[in-house]
Amino acid sequence: MRQGIHPAYGPVVFRDRAANYAFLTRSTMTSEKTVEWEDGHTYPVVDVEISNVSHPFYTGTARVLDTAGRVERFERRYGKKG
Repeated sequence: MRQGIHPAYGPVVFRDRAANYAFLTRSTMTSEKTVEWEDGHTYPVVDVEISNVSHPFYTGTARVLDTAGRVERFERRYGKKG
């Protein structure tokens, strides 16, 4: 590999706020925010919206989004079909 062209690869904590779950892994992602991990070291932390703990595919629970307002607004704007 050529030197100086690859991003830094190091330990990063990924935190899923929805499920209150965090895991330590290695990545090229960086962050200004840091967190003290269980081992006493401080690592950069990246907040993610979804992980294997909160994803419906892995958990077996589907989330229902409130789309009624959108559908009603669409029907008012363009009229009902039929």
